Amino acid sequence: MVGGSVPVFDEIILSTSLMNQVITFDSISGILTCQAGCVLENLSQYLDEKDFIMPLDLGAKGSCHIGGNVATNAGGLRLLRYGSLRGTVLGLEVVLADGRVLNCLATLRKDNTGYDLKQIFIGSEGTLGVITAVSILCPRKPKAINVAFLGCNSFQHLLETFQCCKVMLGEILSAFEFLDASCMKLLEKHLKLSNPIGECEFYIVIETAGSNATHDDEKLHNFLEEVMMSSLVTDGTVATEAAKIKALWSLRLRVSEALTHDGYTYKYDISLPVEKIYDLVKDMRGHLGDMAKNVVGYGHVGDGNLHLDITSTGKDPALQAAIEPYVYEWTSKWKGSISAEHGLRLR
Repeated sequence: MVGGSVPVFDEIILSTSLMNQVITFDSISGILTCQAGCVLENLSQYLDEKDFIMPLDLGAKGSCHIGGNVATNAGGLRLLRYGSLRGTVLGLEVVLADGRVLNCLATLRKDNTGYDLKQIFIGSEGTLGVITAVSILCPRKPKAINVAFLGCNSFQHLLETFQCCKVMLGEILSAFEFLDASCMKLLEKHLKLSNPIGECEFYIVIETAGSNATHDDEKLHNFLEEVMMSSLVTDGTVATEAAKIKALWSLRLRVSEALTHDGYTYKYDISLPVEKIYDLVKDMRGHLGDMAKNVVGYGHVGDGNLHLDITSTGKDPALQAAIEPYVYEWTSKWKGSISAEHGLRLR
């Protein structure tokens, strides 16, 4: 459910790449108004110079457009901290099928004068209209950022670490991501990335972002001491410098890239109750047996969002028939969602 941008049959393809201008930015309110073709990373760099950040951050930020992000209601790495686009998008300009322009490009934080029309276009994937401009609320850039890369020997320990993290880090917690040992092996094999800690069954990326480095360092130190002393975490490293932070984040963000080198990839973006996330990976491995080359799990623990990826040497109809509808039935059984943050490729 994450290939919606790939044309297959007779789709009409619209490009917004020339619509790439920032319209306005209010440094008092932090509200950015821009055209839909702005690349997410370019917007992030623009805001960084003004001491603000985008509330949305994705592995594909170097190429994805903000209009497409809104049209699919993309989630990303920091939904745990800043919420979804449904909460941060304040207004939209949309072109309807008959060519009329719907101007809802408001910059108000509060407006209860009627139906909130922009919400029906967020996540509609262009089926109701084409988004051409966006106004979005952007938070201040944190003054202190720390990233911890930790290892756990069971998913239960990972979940307990997450619970402890929420309690002890509270308001400075901005991301809690995970990848399994199979992902790490693929990163080492295909991308030649180095594991900065000892071998573990699961790896966690935790980011804190706050306004007081001393306060944040103390909270993070106390948290790490607690999870290490209780044996929830077996090994770890912490980064405060930009280069090391980037290196640690790359171990999570480049998993998808590593998978492309492993063969044909079947990708699923599932939302589940947090305690059930990795059960799907284990059950899928048992269900497929030797049919698949690799079955891996990684994603956003803080949001209950699993990226389930299955690789094979080539496109295999028999393997796909074994995956589907099994993956959908399993997800439905546990009252999850088969499309957590990328849209359903509506037609």
